[in-house]
Amino acid sequence: MARAATSFTCFFLISSLLFPALFFSISEADNSAAPIVNGLSWSFYKSSCPKVESIIRSQLKKVFKKDIGQAAGLLRLHFHDCFVQSGGPDYDVPLGRRDGLTFATRNVTLQNLPPPTANASVILASLATKNLDATDVVALSGGHSIGISHCTSFTNRLYPTQDPVMDKTFANNLKGVCPTANSTNTTVLDIRSPDKFDNKYYVNLMNRQGLFTSDQDLYTDSRTKSIVTSFAINETLFFEKFALSMIKMGQLSVLTGKNGEIRANCSVRNPDNKSYLAMKVDDEVEEDRAELR
Repeated sequence: MARAATSFTCFFLISSLLFPALFFSISEADNSAAPIVNGLSWSFYKSSCPKVESIIRSQLKKVFKKDIGQAAGLLRLHFHDCFVQSGGPDYDVPLGRRDGLTFATRNVTLQNLPPPTANASVILASLATKNLDATDVVALSGGHSIGISHCTSFTNRLYPTQDPVMDKTFANNLKGVCPTANSTNTTVLDIRSPDKFDNKYYVNLMNRQGLFTSDQDLYTDSRTKSIVTSFAINETLFFEKFALSMIKMGQLSVLTGKNGEIRANCSVRNPDNKSYLAMKVDDEVEEDRAELR
């Protein structure tokens, strides 16, 4: 019981911090050059929870085995949390970041995240306010290597007239999935390898098969085109830059020390979920017992 309780507590302490490094195990990215802000460290839980990485990796593997779509969801959560409240590379993550005491409103979220209809100029300008450069923009956009999208996020490129930049065959296939501008259907973000985090997203862009305007314009704009090409040619380079950019993004508006809190349930502030942790610890104990049978 004690071991299980400790394991589960450690999992919730930093699951929201480590998940980018735990989706995939393709290559080891060199993040030694990545600076970290005061209050964070590479070994924050070395004494209090030394097995934290193996615990979280094990849990997430179970989740992704049941539903690979959860990987895309967690990646998107990282983008939203860092921008608003502040298969891929296997890399270390600076630890010690705490959760905020408030949740961002829908309006604030929309103001901080460029929409899928935005062009490269809008995206570059928006992320520049967060000290992210063109390489960061292109690398982080590679998060669209996995996941799905609702038709309404890109049907502006299909109706009433087709975006001439979009490959015709690709457009016709999309029209089959989304027969009207307000269709409620969904489709994958990456047609070449939708369930694998790799560099095929950039190959899509070079073939005019980017789903969103915000995707395809990265290959149209002269400031980002060469970066897209380099990532399409060299997957290792993409992984390295993606890791560095994720680490940079993960340190926006960081709360450390006694600021903020470490939530037992990521979606609820601690004062509102006193019984949640105890309930989940019991669930963890039952899972451990089942594995021993």
